[in-house]
Amino acid sequence: MPSFDVVSRVEMQEVDNALQQARKEIQQRYDFKDSKTEVDFDQEKTTIAITSDDEFRVKAVVEILQGKLAKRNVSLKSLEYGKIEPAAGGHARQSIKIHQGLEMDDARELVKKIKSSKLKVQAQVQDDQVRVTGKKRDDLQEVIQLLRGLDFRRPLQFVNMRE
Repeated sequence: MPSFDVVSRVEMQEVDNALQQARKEIQQRYDFKDSKTEVDFDQEKTTIAITSDDEFRVKAVVEILQGKLAKRNVSLKSLEYGKIEPAAGGHARQSIKIHQGLEMDDARELVKKIKSSKLKVQAQVQDDQVRVTGKKRDDLQEVIQLLRGLDFRRPLQFVNMRE
């Protein structure tokens, strides 16, 4: 029976590369000269921590980072921004969480959308992904088109297409 999986994944190597490029640009930019700006990446927790002299510079770093991530085809929908908060020594700090996988509520919402489309397919939640199965490959293609047409809050990828 044909099937495929709907997932929401971020390529962490691309995030790391974008961070390297952003750090390099920050070092070379005149408006960051003599500032104590740091961009740290915790791969286990999938968080980016930005620390700088003031709120204005933190926002500038976020803008640079968004540009670098977009160039590397990392969807900005997978980022969740924390509030800019004061840090030690009069600095400002912001953390950015990178979401991997579909959360249970998001997965249920996708299943509901698929079932309301009245296509002859079954959708079920499996851990952090949704498996869609159907008798005809054309029905699966229609589901993919339906989900691509949605403006969903997380980036969606379609993997493991099987006959």
